[in-house]
Amino acid sequence: MHNSAAQGIALPQLTIYGENYTDTPWLLITGGRAPDASWLSKLPPTEKTYAADHGLDTCHRQNIIPDYILGDGDSAAPATWNWGKSLGVPVEEFPIAKDLTDTQLALTKMEKAPAIIITGAFGGRFDHLYSLLFSCAHQQTPCLLSDEQETVLFVKDNEEITLHFHQHPHAISLLPFTAACTGVNINNVRWPLTGAALTQAFPNAVSNELLPDQSKLTVSIEQGILGIYCHWQ
Repeated sequence: MHNSAAQGIALPQLTIYGENYTDTPWLLITGGRAPDASWLSKLPPTEKTYAADHGLDTCHRQNIIPDYILGDGDSAAPATWNWGKSLGVPVEEFPIAKDLTDTQLALTKMEKAPAIIITGAFGGRFDHLYSLLFSCAHQQTPCLLSDEQETVLFVKDNEEITLHFHQHPHAISLLPFTAACTGVNINNVRWPLTGAALTQAFPNAVSNELLPDQSKLTVSIEQGILGIYCHWQ
């Protein structure tokens, strides 16, 4: 079942509307902070689910049968890894000594996805999150990282995205993932921007606030790759 353009991609706390957020996404569960079970159960239907290493533990706890399992097996519980192998789905194992993280490897396997929701990305090792954020920012497939506390998605050259919040966010930040982002616009916030230039060297559009009487905002950009970060308390 595919979402229509009018529906966008609906997460429990917000819906994302944009040209690249209209098809049924694939789900990647990875090995950082595990998402809350109730949040995970409210995700929209996904065409395929991938589990990267310790993300398989989340699948096991929530009785989610992934379509594809991969990783080096160094962080998933041994019993969970054996459970995964017993499911009859593809399991791809990699050596621990490798250049890419398990999550980066998963992204290379998901290149045909129309969009990817990644959960289990936050709250773990910062170096893994850092590499994942930049990998997602430069991925051709639209990627968004989310759980019940945090969400990051990306807006790129000549793109506009509207966020409709079902839960009022505590903070909204704009984070450049290229040296500069130009022609940046954001509305319905305490500090709106029109045609702004933001730089990666000195990010200064952090901790904005959605206006109390608003539930939607739109972000657009002329050039660059800009991350939209939302935080809920």
